[in-house]
This record gives sequence, structure tokens and C-alpha cells, in this order.
Amino acid sequence: MSIHPSSVIAKDVELGEGVVIGPFCMIEGPSRIGAGTVLKSHAVVGPHTELGEGCVLFPHSAVGLEPQDLKFKGAPTRLAVGDRNVFRENTTVHRGTEHGGGLTKIGDDNFLMAGAHVAHDCIVGDKNILANAATLAGHVEVGSGCNIGAFSAVHQFCRVGDHAFMGGFTVATQDVLPFMKTVGARETKSYGVNTLGLQRKGFSAEAVEALKKANRILFHAGLLREQALERCESELGTVPEVAYLIRFIRESKRGIHRG
Repeated sequence: MSIHPSSVIAKDVELGEGVVIGPFCMIEGPSRIGAGTVLKSHAVVGPHTELGEGCVLFPHSAVGLEPQDLKFKGAPTRLAVGDRNVFRENTTVHRGTEHGGGLTKIGDDNFLMAGAHVAHDCIVGDKNILANAATLAGHVEVGSGCNIGAFSAVHQFCRVGDHAFMGGFTVATQDVLPFMKTVGARETKSYGVNTLGLQRKGFSAEAVEALKKANRILFHAGLLREQALERCESELGTVPEVAYLIRFIRESKRGIHRG
């Protein structure tokens, strides 16, 4: 373990084996920092925060501070972060709110580039990339394997499905479909299956082709939504990726960005 003498660490902070704390960092308690995690200079960890093992906080990143919510009155809400997450310069991740469940949660192996923001009560899965200045508003749910482009924003309470790709400067005010490319500023729409991205992740050719067919049925067959979903279910419902896509659409509360 290595702690620079200029850093300030509360007495009720639990530090795992091999933690490295650089100069001018601050860790408020109670919190827990997992083994092998590194805080570079000027990183800040707020109270009621759990960081997993092998995380890296770059200069001026701040995680676990109070939510930007006018209703927040100081409740001991939490931030829980998994293992091997990277928070580049000036990233911010806020704790949950009492009325929103009290927890902001980030899984494993996520990469948040400089200036990215995860707001209160967000639930983020594993292996996601938030590019520079990508922003998740409060209560957003992000699956796993997503790529959220630079300067993009996701409206509060929206969902981003597994392996979704959001182009840079995209503004999502409805749910972002899994496996698809979604691009746009104020007229955001789905642009079909993210074929190259899914191939790179090892999805089978059969799964990709089934998703392409489902996309055609959903958006280009002239059917009502439920008719299209029933046809997808009938013809392609045995393909796990299509079954998840159908379920994702049916569970949407804000609607989806259509093709």
C-alpha cells in the first residue's frame, strides 16, 4: 500500500491490499477501496462509496459525492462500483437519492473517458464505454457491452439495451435499442443492427442475421408495433438475442427510438 502524505483519508475508510493513493487526493468515509485500486493525483471519493478491486481514478475524477437533486437532504445514500473500472480525468459519478432507491451502481470493466458523468440512481452493467463527456441523467439503466459516444446524453429514466451503440452527440429521450446503432441530435433514430460491432464481440452470424430480420419486421414491414413483435416472436423468438430485443421493447416505459 502506498499513500502520499498530502492526501486526506477519513478514519473510517477501509483500504484493500496494494491500494495506491497519489498526491492531494481526498477519501471521505465511511467507504471501502478494493485491493489494487489506484487514485492518481487530486482524485476524490465521497462517503458511503464502495470501489471494487483494480479500479483507476485519474486526476480530478470525483465519485460518490452528493447527487445533483434539489430534493436531496443529506441521506446516507450509496455508490457501489465493481472491479477494474477506469475513470478518466474529470469524470463524475454521484450517489443515489432516497426517493430513487438510494443506490447508484456500476458493474465491472467499464471505461469512462474524460468528462463523462453518471448521475444519481443510475444502474450501469459491465464492459461499457462512455466516451468523452457522455452523460447519463438520473435513474438511467445501461446494460452491458454498450458504446455511448462522445457528448451524447441519455434522458432520465431511459434505458440503453445490451450492446447498443450510440453515435457521438446523440440525444436519447427514449429507450435505446439493444444491438442497434442509434444516432441523432434532436431527431434521434435507430439505424439498424450494429453489425460490425457485434461481429467484433463474437456474436454468431446467425444471431446477427436474425437481428437484421427482426429490424426489418419491426420498422420496415408496415406493421403495428404489437403485430411486428408477435411476428418476430413467431419467426425468430428462439434466438436469444431477438427474444431479448422483443422483451426490451415490450418493457419500455418511455417508448423507443425507432428506425
